[in-house]
Amino acid sequence: MSDAPADPPRLGQPPREFDTYQFILLRWPDYRPSVSDEEADRLQALHLGHLETMREQGFLVAAGPLSDQGDERLRGIAIYRVASLDRARELAESDPAVVAGRLEVDAMTWSTRKDALHF
Repeated sequence: MSDAPADPPRLGQPPREFDTYQFILLRWPDYRPSVSDEEADRLQALHLGHLETMREQGFLVAAGPLSDQGDERLRGIAIYRVASLDRARELAESDPAVVAGRLEVDAMTWSTRKDALHF
């Protein structure tokens, strides 16, 4: 072993430009209406169809469920790239599972280094 001091970690250059997205967190509401298994399956299919429509129309960058986290109420995320947070919230709240009260939307703006995401 050497007694020589380790080289300090190299610091990268901070990004000069950022891309902005709208980050939607989907969660179970505190008072989620109870539905039959058949209705839950129907709403899940409509929810997935809604996300696919958002993707096809160019609003949605990516979406998917969450797992391996401590709060079972956190169900999924969706990353939109639209003109405003209000527009993303409007699109997310038109999801049939949200309209039915089975999911609720938390919306926020998210920025990352320009061209960091590739889909």
